[in-house]
Parts: sequence; C-alpha cells; structure tokens
Amino acid sequence: MKRTGFFLMFAAVAFLAGTLLATQPATAKITFVTIGTGGVTGVYYPTGGAISKMVNKKRKQYGIRATVESTGGSVVNVNGVMSGDLDFGIVQSDRQYQAWHGLAEWKNRGPQKDLRAICSIHPESITLVAAVDSGIKTIQDLKGKRVNIGNPGSGQRQNSIDALTNAGINWEKDIIAEQVKAAEAPGLLQDGRIDAFFYTVGHPSGAIKEATAGRRKVRFVPITEMGALLKKNPYYARAVVPIKFYPGAENKQDVPTFGVKATFVTSIKVPDKVVYAITKELFDNLEEFKKLHPAYGVLTRENMLEGLSAPFHPGALKYFKEVGLVK
Repeated sequence: MKRTGFFLMFAAVAFLAGTLLATQPATAKITFVTIGTGGVTGVYYPTGGAISKMVNKKRKQYGIRATVESTGGSVVNVNGVMSGDLDFGIVQSDRQYQAWHGLAEWKNRGPQKDLRAICSIHPESITLVAAVDSGIKTIQDLKGKRVNIGNPGSGQRQNSIDALTNAGINWEKDIIAEQVKAAEAPGLLQDGRIDAFFYTVGHPSGAIKEATAGRRKVRFVPITEMGALLKKNPYYARAVVPIKFYPGAENKQDVPTFGVKATFVTSIKVPDKVVYAITKELFDNLEEFKKLHPAYGVLTRENMLEGLSAPFHPGALKYFKEVGLVK
C-alpha cells in the first residue's frame, strides 16, 4: 500500500508539473509591440488604435499584444523605430523618403537603412488655417504675422517650411514662428495668441474642427503656385481641404493645397511573423477599417502600396505576394 501510495503521489506531482509547464508557453509566447502615432486629436492616434484592436482581437492566434503611444509625430516615430523604442510608427511619406535617403533631420546620421515600409494609409493635406480678423487671405499675407509651423519632431514642421519657402517667405525672418504641437494651435488661435497655423492632417480632423467652431472666425488659406515644389519633391502631390467637414469656416468651396500620405513603417529587426500578422489583419479587414474614420474612405488595397520609399518588410511582402498584390 505504501508503494502504491508513493506512485499515486508521484503521479499527482507529475500531473501538476505537466499542467504548469503546459500553461507557461502561452504566456511566454506573447510578443508585446508598440505603435507610435501622434497627437490624440489627429488621425494618427485613432489609426494606431484601430490597428492595435484588430491584432489584439486575435491575441490567442498570433501571440501579439499591441499598444499605442501618442508621440510628437513622424520624426519621433522614425527615430523610435530605428532605436527600438517603438516597433511600428505612422510616418508622413515625405519623412519616410527623407529618412531612407538620409536627408533633412537625418542628414548627419545618414540613410536609415533598417527602416522598412508596410503600407500607406490615408492622404494628408497641408492645411493653413488663419483668423479672419488677421487679414490673411493668401500665404504671402503671413509676413509679419505670428504663425505656428509645428513642433520639432513633427512631420508637418518641414511641410510648413517648404510651403513658406516656395512662397518666397523666410520662416526665420519674415514671420514670428511658433513651434508648438498641432493640438495646441486651435486654442492659441481662438485666444488671439497666434494669427494662423499649419497642420498636415487627414480630414476631418478634431483639431481643425475645434479651430473652426470657436468664437473667432477662421478661414482656410489656399496654397497655390506649387509647380516647382512638386517637381523638386516627388513625395508631394496636389490636394484639397474638403470644406464639407467644416461648416464653421468662412470658405464655401474646397481649398487647394498640397499633401502627403500617412505611411505605416517598422524596422527590419521586427520579426517577420509579427509584421505578417499585423499586415494580414489590416488588409483582410480593410472594409471594416475604412468605416472607422472618414479619412480612410478613399483607401484601396492597391493605393495602400503607393507613396513608399523604404523597401517592404519581408513579413508584409509575404502577405502581398500571397494575395497577388505583388508578384
């Protein structure tokens, strides 16, 4: 009996140990990833949130837990992905181009050759908002005015400088340049502390709605005469600010400007299976994704492969080949 009891006790211990071992791999296999976005009032933050929710719904299948981080924008996201502080980032197409080629903020660091593209997302318009009482009707009218061009580390800052330079305006001498985050600009405009601000954003935008809904009346300022700018910078294209989203603005028709695309990037160091899973969830559920924000309405599986400068990540490329988007 003693011997039988010993074997029974041994079997029970072995069963318990086996059970514990069987449950541990599920926990150990979870891969935590972070998506760098932008300010909470822009489109980047909800975009990152939508992607993370798709992936997290299938956490048991993929073993991935995605979280979203609000950041200073495109430059911060590229640098975060390159340093490993972020696994993914939403980045303007011009910033992806500059990082890959070692231009602008990356001139001294050189080309960011570990950067990899997944896809492009929504179009973004370089949007110039001005107070009606400031008398600003054209971009040339910005001279001598207090204008927010965007915070260092944001993609829009360089867009603002490019637009000003193209119009013959020296941003360091001809305007009083504020350099705060886009989310702060509407409040500053309504408080009379700035006369205008630039914001590169998908529409509709919560920040732009805030600016156009205040007591101080505002207008969108057209940005035209862009031929030389577009020829010099292949990542820019003509765009419009759709007025239908902003009934509080003085404008009655869509306003011409130029724009970029928001793109989704990662590092070559992120495992293929992780990138494959996230790419698959985004593209397989594209119709549901498009319902989450009006800015996504123009998306197709084909145009989401446009506007990219860095090579596709192997995990994304595997999916695109499987579904016939890439040969």
